[in-house]
Amino acid sequence: MDETPKIINGGNSLKPQKRIFLGLLTVTVCLFTIILGVFWYVPYMGLTTLHPRLPLILGVVFTALLLLVCGVVVILALTVVLGRDLFFSRRLRGIVIKLLLPLMSSVGKLCGVSQDQVRRSFIEINNQLVLAQHPRATPDKLLLLMPHCLQFHECQFRITGSTVHCKRCGKCPITGLMELSEKYGVGLAVATGGTLARRIVVERRPHLIIAVACERDLSSGIQDSYPLPVFGVVNQRPHGPCYDTMVDLEKVEEALKTFLVPGAASQSQEPPSTTPPEG
Repeated sequence: MDETPKIINGGNSLKPQKRIFLGLLTVTVCLFTIILGVFWYVPYMGLTTLHPRLPLILGVVFTALLLLVCGVVVILALTVVLGRDLFFSRRLRGIVIKLLLPLMSSVGKLCGVSQDQVRRSFIEINNQLVLAQHPRATPDKLLLLMPHCLQFHECQFRITGSTVHCKRCGKCPITGLMELSEKYGVGLAVATGGTLARRIVVERRPHLIIAVACERDLSSGIQDSYPLPVFGVVNQRPHGPCYDTMVDLEKVEEALKTFLVPGAASQSQEPPSTTPPEG
């Protein structure tokens, strides 16, 4: 049996970031319940004049809708807490990405929760849902997608799209990422923004992406790439946003160990692609 990576051991605990998203989701369900109650109560008297059973029918419809929403929330919470791919949980990531993130952003404003906190919580929830599905990829189908801000600000060599021109001076995390890329035989690409990132994904056609970026870029990238599974790692910004940022290389490596097909890295004989994408 394969050794369980650290990233999975720590993934099942309900971290503060996850609690924020689930807490906002609970608030949303409460607001939804109130709204449905108002929609049922206000026309109640008028409905009885049309047919005595219309209020009951409307109440049944609203109750069924509320139970459906509550069911989705319960399955999502159990998937996050237990770290298992439960019934319908494969579709939950789509619901979270397409519907719940915009909704949680609005509810977060009402509750005084910052956009970055909501996004970070969303990234943690997304990662847990990806982990729950236990996806595996061969090295040629797994892509490390990095932001350009990881590069040392005084570096004169262009590494966007591909790191082929990197001199490995060790002044930025790109050196360590290249070593991981070669060690596990996976592709490594650097993007300056969402447009180039989408282009790289289209050209490389990976089955799974390990992406590093800030909360905003990661959230939008996860949304743009769906249904392609994206495991997000939030970058570190000791000098502020978009300037000499850092990344936890250990976390990236643990993600590689988690998602690569066991033994595939050692069997990979061809080096990862280092040619710039065709334009």
